[in-house]
Amino acid sequence: MARGTAAAAAGLTLALLTACSSTVHVEPPSPSGEAAAACRRLGAALPGTLDGLGRAEPEPPSPYVAVWGDGQIALRCGVPRPAAMEPTAEVVDVNGVGWFQDPRLPTLFTSVNRVAYVEVTIAKSHQPAAVLVDLAEPVKRNVPD
Repeated sequence: MARGTAAAAAGLTLALLTACSSTVHVEPPSPSGEAAAACRRLGAALPGTLDGLGRAEPEPPSPYVAVWGDGQIALRCGVPRPAAMEPTAEVVDVNGVGWFQDPRLPTLFTSVNRVAYVEVTIAKSHQPAAVLVDLAEPVKRNVPD
C-alpha cells in the first residue's frame, strides 16, 4: 500500500510538472460519508487566487480537487492517511491546522487530525508557509476535527 501511495503521489507530481494548459490532470480521491461532505464544503470555500495564482480546472472535474496556476499548487481532499506518517511523525501547526510534510516528497503536505485528510502539493517556486496559511481558515471552517 505504501508503494501505491508513493506511486500515486509521484504521478500527481509528474502530472503537475507536465501540465501546460488551463486544465491540469490530477487523480481525484474518492472519500465517502462525513469526509466526502466536508471535502465538498471545502471545495466551495477555497480561494479563487492562492499565492498569486488563479484557480484552474482539474481534469477530470472533481469536487475533491482544486488547482491553482498551471498545477503549481494542487489540493486533494479525502485522500488516505499518508503511508509515511508514523505515530511519532512531526506535524507543523499553521494557524490551527496540523500539516505533515512527507520526508520522501518535500513538496507534499497533508492536514491531519480531521474528518478528512487534505493533501496539498506545492511547487518549489512557492513558499509552503504562505500557501498553508491561506488554506488554514477554509480547512478549519469546513473540515472538522
